[in-house]
Amino acid sequence: MHLERLINILEIIAVAGRPVSASEVQKATGYPKPTCYRLLQTLQDFGLADAPSGDGRVVIGERLIRIALLGKSDVDVRRAAAPLLKAAAVQFNETVFLSRFRNKQVEIIHAETPDDPARAYIHPGLGVRPMHACSCSKAIAAFAEPEFQASIITGSLKAYTEHTMTSDNELRADFDRIRKRGFADCDQEIDVGIASVAAPVMIGNIGAIFSVGAVGPIRRFGTARRDDIGHHLIDLANRVSGAIQLCNVAEV
Repeated sequence: MHLERLINILEIIAVAGRPVSASEVQKATGYPKPTCYRLLQTLQDFGLADAPSGDGRVVIGERLIRIALLGKSDVDVRRAAAPLLKAAAVQFNETVFLSRFRNKQVEIIHAETPDDPARAYIHPGLGVRPMHACSCSKAIAAFAEPEFQASIITGSLKAYTEHTMTSDNELRADFDRIRKRGFADCDQEIDVGIASVAAPVMIGNIGAIFSVGAVGPIRRFGTARRDDIGHHLIDLANRVSGAIQLCNVAEV
């Protein structure tokens, strides 16, 4: 009975789509007001509901969002993000891609290409990328817990090209630089002649679960071009985060 009541209240909060007060919960459920307060407090104690404004009104909690995200398939995430990625690919006239962090790895799960039929572009491929040598991975790793960063830095850092960072000091400095400017870049660190840039997609207080990036030939992706696109990707990452969370909450 207790669990059923908690689930009932979560459903009310999710359907409302806005902060909900204990009085509204009581009116919707018919439970005694002290019971509503106690159940709402239980949900907050376990991170399943949050009261961000401090006025007692609650919304779906970060922990519940995290649980729902873990169960969300790549198909669901791509569906939410693809229109935004496509618009960015047309804007940059370069390939734009989405990556996902899970099982301590980063995978590219989707890419959108420019519409220009005369444009030669680079497709990054799909699948796992090294944590120390790809912009999409570094954009996530730089904002991860210190313990996880340490496991990357002290691990085996393979040199894919002469440009790959393989020392502790290089990678620590790169992570610091990424955090300061808000995006990461990869200057021929995996393939000679190819560069990329990526920004982390922050999901509330959960952190960087995804990243969005752009890739192209080094002749078009010099430092200035990567910096310009990187700042645009920060905005894109915010909009992708909103699209994923909106889709996520709607299905909770």
